[in-house]
Amino acid sequence: MAEAETLKKKTETVKKQNVLGTGAVKKLPRDSKFYCLGVVSKLASKKDKNNKTYWELSLMDKEGTIEGKIWGNAEWWDCRPEGLDETESQEAKESKKKIDPLKWDGMSTLQGQTVGLLGQVAEFRGQPQYNFNAIYYVDQNKYPPYTFVQRSPFPLEEMKNEFFGLVESCQPPIKDFLAFVFSGDFWRQFENWPAAVSHHHAYVSGLLEHTLGVARLACGMVDASTSSGYGANRDLVVAGALLHDIGKIDSYRLSPAPEMTVEGTVIDHIVLGYNRFSRLAEDFGLGEKYAAALGHIIVSHHGCKEFGSPVVPATPEAMIVSAADELDFKLYCWRDAVDQIDEGKEISEWNYSAQRRFWKWELE
Repeated sequence: MAEAETLKKKTETVKKQNVLGTGAVKKLPRDSKFYCLGVVSKLASKKDKNNKTYWELSLMDKEGTIEGKIWGNAEWWDCRPEGLDETESQEAKESKKKIDPLKWDGMSTLQGQTVGLLGQVAEFRGQPQYNFNAIYYVDQNKYPPYTFVQRSPFPLEEMKNEFFGLVESCQPPIKDFLAFVFSGDFWRQFENWPAAVSHHHAYVSGLLEHTLGVARLACGMVDASTSSGYGANRDLVVAGALLHDIGKIDSYRLSPAPEMTVEGTVIDHIVLGYNRFSRLAEDFGLGEKYAAALGHIIVSHHGCKEFGSPVVPATPEAMIVSAADELDFKLYCWRDAVDQIDEGKEISEWNYSAQRRFWKWELE
């Protein structure tokens, strides 16, 4: 009976809470308490120094993602209506709702499901840390996971029009090859795919958004390099920018939040992308020189071997796409970091992806 009363009180407490988006949670000061609702994008069990189990959980909603820790003293509750026998007493029903995470069969399938979290903002080594003190496995029909998945802030139709405008700006055979690649089922997947699981553009249509960002920057660099007498081929640069991350189609999946595939983990998107490109080039009948030039852009776009590229950029076109890719990534990190800066402050928290703090510089 006591457990049933506890759940009743906690349920009433949750109902009184304002549900905060992840963006609002990130702006809360230390010691603030919050309640948020979203889809579990990552869940991993760990062991502390005393060999006790805790969990690291990432929660995604339409505003973004927060990562936090669930310690051993946290409470887990199953708030779904299914699985209850209507002939049982209310006390018996309520007693079933308390979860032991170490014994609960549902832990293996919690990733990709909607949960509610009661948490508190803490601090660790000068950085915000989020502790989730109560976890509520909610009714998935009432709160469908796909409705909480973050999407690109830019209208999909506008991005699609810009993308195919770039394709049309090229001359044959590049134009025809790009139209061949980005069509049918592949395009339908590409336009919805994430660019990452974390770090940058890790949401629905993030790959399309990032690809366009790289292409815009690269086109600007082509114009500048041509004026400087370096003679980069614009069609190769556009094609390389649009194709450089096609391996991410095989590296990630949406279920419904972005996840890494086995192939993406053990092979990586650069190799997967080159393999896919090679098959497409052969099927299309792309000439050897074009295939070699574009293949080189794909395998070298991370810029150096330390970052995963098997070779470094060796042509103006490859150097431009590589530089544009890195710049778009860093600009995304800057935007994401400064959006979370408290009013009146100028310097962001440490950004682990870009390995720096960012400055929100503005003219008076």
